[in-house]
Amino acid sequence: MSLKFSIVTVCYNPGEKLAETIKTALQQEYDNFEIIIKDGMSGDNSLESLPVDDRIKVLRSPDKGIYDAMNQAVEHITGDFVYFLNCGDSFYDSAVLKKVATCIEENPGAGIYYGDTYKESTASEVPMPGKITAFTCYRNIPCHQACFYAAELFKERGYDLNYKIRADYEHFLWCFFKKNVQPVHTGLLIANYEGGGFSETKENQKQDRKEHQQIVKKYMKKSQLFLAKSYMVVTLMPLRRWLGNSRHFSKFYNGLKKCIYRKR
Repeated sequence: MSLKFSIVTVCYNPGEKLAETIKTALQQEYDNFEIIIKDGMSGDNSLESLPVDDRIKVLRSPDKGIYDAMNQAVEHITGDFVYFLNCGDSFYDSAVLKKVATCIEENPGAGIYYGDTYKESTASEVPMPGKITAFTCYRNIPCHQACFYAAELFKERGYDLNYKIRADYEHFLWCFFKKNVQPVHTGLLIANYEGGGFSETKENQKQDRKEHQQIVKKYMKKSQLFLAKSYMVVTLMPLRRWLGNSRHFSKFYNGLKKCIYRKR
């Protein structure tokens, strides 16, 4: 029997974005999936414009934010793997699930399968390293729009709601350091990522940095932290971060990163 995917989309007054995102999921060539929409009691009639499909399940209930909504949705999934697709984002093409399923079947037991994304705000591909290491976990884990998680990882433990901005980051590090998950890079472009999300807004940057420091201290050794911080200083991380987020330079910068990653 083929693998089943659970696609989770959470929303609150999303407008037309919800239907647009769900339509791209329904266009997948691989059809063994379900879509769980967790709505936080929207009042904008966005649910009324959803396509009619037996694979769509809508859950409406109050929640405490995006991570609480995701946790509530996961309680209802029936698939082998769970994938979180934000409103406004979409699958890169119609063959993503089919290709990911093939990768999982050829590389069984990894727990997390990840790929690259296309960031619409900078009009560039964002490549991920071919191997996740402790340093990768410090600086550059794949965003959740690029990751497929074995369902049991979330059934064992959902997002920690003590983290308002980086709960997905904390969960990834828990999988890597505590559950000894060794993620597999699929070599695929997974999603069109809208950009400008909750963690990227200017008013949340201070809290984002605070949570990052709390999380890395929770999971990483002092020696790992020292090496990671030293490497970031030597390699001019502030400049590279600016290049990666620049609409003018990000395409060149990410293209260079991709070449480096693929040669390793």
